Amino acid sequence: MVAGLNQIAGVASAGPAQFSGSRGVEGALVHESGQAAGPFSDLLTDAVGEVSRLEDDAQKAMAGLMSGTGVDVHQAMIATQMASMAFELSLAVRNKAVQAYQQVMSMQF
Repeated sequence: MVAGLNQIAGVASAGPAQFSGSRGVEGALVHESGQAAGPFSDLLTDAVGEVSRLEDDAQKAMAGLMSGTGVDVHQAMIATQMASMAFELSLAVRNKAVQAYQQVMSMQF
């Protein structure tokens, strides 16, 4: 299940992202391979796409289970749980982003 969460975050193949202290302020997130991760919006777009893909996979697995086309019960349950966890993770990230936005907007200068 941890591997599924890493895939959702888009870090399964390249490892966890790290802050690059040597590049200063302009240095964004850097993967262990040394490549820049790109803008934060691209990371969020990829994560939402991955959640959508997992939900599609879960729907296909459930349809295959109901029609009896060779999908095992455990495969369907794993697919639905992965989709559920991915959605819950994306919802938690959204809630934290909204909370951070509200805190910034409530600051007085």
